[in-house]
Amino acid sequence: MAFKRPGDKTFFALIGVGAALITLFAFWHRPWLFTVLDLKVQDAFFVMRGNSSPPSDVVIVAVDEKSINHIGRWPWSRESTALLVKALKPARVAAYDIVFAEPQNVVADKALAAAVKDADNVVLGFFFRDDSTEAADPAVEAQLKRSAITRTSYVGDAAEEQGFTGLDFSGVDGNIPVIGLGAKAFGSFNIIPQDDGIYRAANLVFKYNDAVYPSLSLEALKLYLGKGADLTLHTASYGIDGLSVGPVRIPLDEEGAYQVNYYGPALSFTTYSASDVISGKVKAASLEDKLVFVGVTEKGIYDIRPTPLDTLLPGVEIHATVAANVIEKRFLVRDSRVIILDLALVLLLPVLLALIVSAALTTYISLAVFAGFFAALIVGEFYLFSSFNLKPSLIYPAFSLSTAYLFIEAYRNVVVEKKGRFLKRAFTQYVSEQVLSEIIKNPDRLNLGGEKRTVTVLFSDIRGFTTISERLTPEKLVTLLNEYLNPMTMIVLEEHGLLDKYIGDAIMAIFNAPIAFDDHPRRACSSALRMLSTLKALNAGWALKGYPHVDIGIGINTGEAVVGNMGSVLRFDYTGIGDNVNLASRLEGLNKLYGSHIIVSQFTYDSVKDDFVFRELDLVKVKGKDRPVGLYELLAAKGDQESLRLGEEFSKALAMFRAGRFDEAKAAFERVIERYPNDGPSKLYVARASEYALAPLPDGWDGVYVAKSK
Repeated sequence: MAFKRPGDKTFFALIGVGAALITLFAFWHRPWLFTVLDLKVQDAFFVMRGNSSPPSDVVIVAVDEKSINHIGRWPWSRESTALLVKALKPARVAAYDIVFAEPQNVVADKALAAAVKDADNVVLGFFFRDDSTEAADPAVEAQLKRSAITRTSYVGDAAEEQGFTGLDFSGVDGNIPVIGLGAKAFGSFNIIPQDDGIYRAANLVFKYNDAVYPSLSLEALKLYLGKGADLTLHTASYGIDGLSVGPVRIPLDEEGAYQVNYYGPALSFTTYSASDVISGKVKAASLEDKLVFVGVTEKGIYDIRPTPLDTLLPGVEIHATVAANVIEKRFLVRDSRVIILDLALVLLLPVLLALIVSAALTTYISLAVFAGFFAALIVGEFYLFSSFNLKPSLIYPAFSLSTAYLFIEAYRNVVVEKKGRFLKRAFTQYVSEQVLSEIIKNPDRLNLGGEKRTVTVLFSDIRGFTTISERLTPEKLVTLLNEYLNPMTMIVLEEHGLLDKYIGDAIMAIFNAPIAFDDHPRRACSSALRMLSTLKALNAGWALKGYPHVDIGIGINTGEAVVGNMGSVLRFDYTGIGDNVNLASRLEGLNKLYGSHIIVSQFTYDSVKDDFVFRELDLVKVKGKDRPVGLYELLAAKGDQESLRLGEEFSKALAMFRAGRFDEAKAAFERVIERYPNDGPSKLYVARASEYALAPLPDGWDGVYVAKSK
């Protein structure tokens, strides 16, 4: 549809500028939704980038399933842990994502303490708490202070320094003094997820009792890198600016969090089972001069963390990843250069899009241009991420582009509104408002033909309408029919169904066409129950007028059908055709046989069986079908106790019938009738059971009923 007009180029450029300004406002204020979407895009980039190999210097010794099976359930005795500490003596540093906060016994604790001291390479973990009400053991605090960060530097004017802005804790779980005494250093293994529960960052510094302490990975790195690798915290007026391990500067946010550059899912690092290390299956040469992280990976112990690449990543692998990132200087970068790039894209892309689209002659071309811009943006930003570890924001440039395109399309729709009014005048007499809305949005849908779609079809019909018509004058008959069809039609429309057609006194409705609703079987069943309830009220009013009592049957089926505009070039309707439409009509007719009101097929039942109360009626071969169809009667909305009781009693009797125990089944159905005198299905089965009890069953009888009429 053409929409090019004189002067559009300038107007479209202004639309692009407006979209850019709206996005800049959002960029400044950082709304929550944009932040969450940005994080999800970064997660997707990690997945798209694929896995990479971490440095061989960093290895993991895992308390895994094999270790638990061989050594015993976790936590192990201190003697067993001492064996592991001794076996890791060849490593340059062994950092333990474990805390020994409570004594076991004097002998066991001394055994582990001796192993820690003798190894001379142990970094022990501890855990900060923000809910502690008790003061820590002074001996434990004395241990921690050995690892406190004492070197700081100020970026900018020191007078503007606002102090530490990272995580501040009130309590700590440290290692008992006898074990901690021989450790080389200590580090916190606290890891904090982001708001959506994903671990994308790791805090490397923490505050406790007016001192700043490093993470386990950071303290292990310090010892691993050796002389000259002192820790220096950099602060500024806005908070934490970064942290250095010797000459290597690590980018941190103002709260001291480091953006982890993951290598892959679990087991990306060289990983040895702790039991293999203790038994000597892992040779000392494999551990020599390595930075080893020891932690629990057995999922049953639940030290797992969801990350962008693995929903079950052991926590120890995050510590190892941080250390490996620093060793390789493999940092995710979002500095001032990246922010400037974001702003440039936010400003330039919508204006450039608007200028190009202003020359497009059709909606299809403008959509293709927009899609091309969008694809190029995604590809370009992913390239920067995967090749250079840069972290540009995709959401804000994408929002700027999308806003510009939507505004342009809105302008185009205003221009073509006149044509929409013409279409409405031309077709309002022939199609429903919903179909008309689709036609105005998509005029191509006027073409004859259709599409295959899963729909739910509802047929309803008045029982004995011929007899009713003979008892009423034509005027009263039309009045009754109008009073019946009007509320029934409104129910269908309120449930977002399409009133396909009236067939005399019958109603055909389609759900999930032309507008899609995922819960279309539920909407159809809800319509049916509402129809019965409304009919009850109508009958009460008609009785006062002397009109006869009206009863209806309803059939509902879910399945594929062809829906679309069908007819001739002079006149056509939006309707549905196919076997599944016909089956709904057959089900409606079967209500006469069973004395029921609403019969649904197995296909509909499977979709909504938890939302309503049903009872199974039969397995039937309907006329025109070779395969049996499960029939269910829709009794009531979910939770109706009386309907539940009826369904349970009927099901027990039906099971006896299908087992060929016809005398017992007949008695059971008669008991149902005693309690529910008007229950048509039970009356039918009493007759069937009586008939089958008198004559032998035919060969191959499978309980399937063959319907002899529609």
